[in-house]
Amino acid sequence: MNRRDFLALAGASGVVWPISALAQKASRRAVVGVLSPFTDTESTLLADLRDGLREYGYVEGRNLKIEYRSAEGQVERLRGLVLQLVNADVDVLVTSSAPAIQIVRQTTSKLPVVFARVGDALDQGIVQSLSHPGGNVTGISWFAPELSGKNIDILRELFPKGSHLGIFREAAAGAASVIAAETAARRHGLKTTIFQARTAAELEIAFDAMKDAQVDSVIVLEGLMIFNNTKSIAALATKRRLPAIFFDSKFVDAGGLVSYGPNFSDMHRRAAYFVDRILKGAKPGDIPVEQPTKFDLVINVAAAKELGISVASTILLRADRIVE
Repeated sequence: MNRRDFLALAGASGVVWPISALAQKASRRAVVGVLSPFTDTESTLLADLRDGLREYGYVEGRNLKIEYRSAEGQVERLRGLVLQLVNADVDVLVTSSAPAIQIVRQTTSKLPVVFARVGDALDQGIVQSLSHPGGNVTGISWFAPELSGKNIDILRELFPKGSHLGIFREAAAGAASVIAAETAARRHGLKTTIFQARTAAELEIAFDAMKDAQVDSVIVLEGLMIFNNTKSIAALATKRRLPAIFFDSKFVDAGGLVSYGPNFSDMHRRAAYFVDRILKGAKPGDIPVEQPTKFDLVINVAAAKELGISVASTILLRADRIVE
């Protein structure tokens, strides 16, 4: 991945290693633990990370062993899987999402941890600061609250006649994205109502409540459970005929109207940079958290047509990808 697509909030100094230390590192395989909180059918975390590690010269079976554990979207399984990885004596653990990171931190304070993606590492209390995260964790955080405001601007541009915006969130998520969404909505003179769900079983209930409240559009905020139910949520928005904007293009590929957000596959690959630094001796708490600087606008013109929305050519020209 092009390094220019990422912004390190503080410079990282090089590390000079004695020849004996380098020889010792080269003589053994690095053991990287990967803990996925996602359902495997919805996530490319493992494949993307493998690609990134290969770019840094790590090849499975030669100088790399990957210990992979997937919770298949079941948060209650995460703690046990973390213990398995700790007992497997991994050198560094890679994971994603605030719930998984928090459970890893509660389980071990010594094992180096890289988060391949998290909505807001500061708001969610994962790091002390972006420039100096401290502790045993570092990784990539992607401006989720700031993007919430931008997403409402885009949705308003696509659907200017809307007057009542639904803000759909995961109950366990932080409040910063909701606050940012409400602030942006007020700027556009929109009435807002917050809807939330804790589990997949509550998704349809939440969208039924939107219909009862006469919501005419919706922004879907980031969350682990929400990501793990991409297809269901996109289908519910379509069924309720709600113009919806999402944080991930997977929702648009599943039939949703529009998304604006980072390329998560790029972020997963970029996690390999942190792994490499740690394997070469850097402390996670000294490696600045990075934030993506490139965000993709993806529009589903077929979904727009079904919703009776005419997408202006100026918006289509700005789109990074158009789904027919």
